[in-house]
Amino acid sequence: MEANAAASHDHEDQDEYVLLNLDAVSDLIDFPPNAKYVLSGLDTLHPVLIIDDKFKLIGEYEETIGTCLAFTEQDAPVVHEETGPSEVNLFSGTRLIDSSQPPTKQVKPVCQLHKVLKFKLSPDSEIQNVTAEEAK
Repeated sequence: MEANAAASHDHEDQDEYVLLNLDAVSDLIDFPPNAKYVLSGLDTLHPVLIIDDKFKLIGEYEETIGTCLAFTEQDAPVVHEETGPSEVNLFSGTRLIDSSQPPTKQVKPVCQLHKVLKFKLSPDSEIQNVTAEEAK
C-alpha cells in the first residue's frame, strides 16, 4: 500500500513538456522576440496565450504520434582531436581548436514531448478586429 502511494506521488512530481505550435498565426502576426506574454489555463482543454496585451490566442491539445523530441542548438568551435601514437604527432591525445573554421552548430536533446498545443487566433483578438475594419 505504501509503495503505491509513493509511486503515485513520484508520478505527480514529474515535469511534462508541451510544444507551443504557433504555425497557424505566424503569417498573420509578427511577434517581437522579446514580446511579453501570458499563458494561462494549461490544465484546461483550451489554454489561452496573450501576446503583448494585444493578441489573444486559443489553444487546443494534440497528442503526438511516435516520439517527439525537443533540442537545443549551440555554436561550437571546430575541434580536431589528435589520436594514435606517432613520432610526428607532438600533441597526441589533445584537442586543437581550428580558428580558421567558422563555428558549427551542436544540438543536444532537451526533453521528450507527449503533447502539442496548437494555437489559433481568438475572435476577440485585436488583429481580428483590425482585419474586420479593413474589410469595411
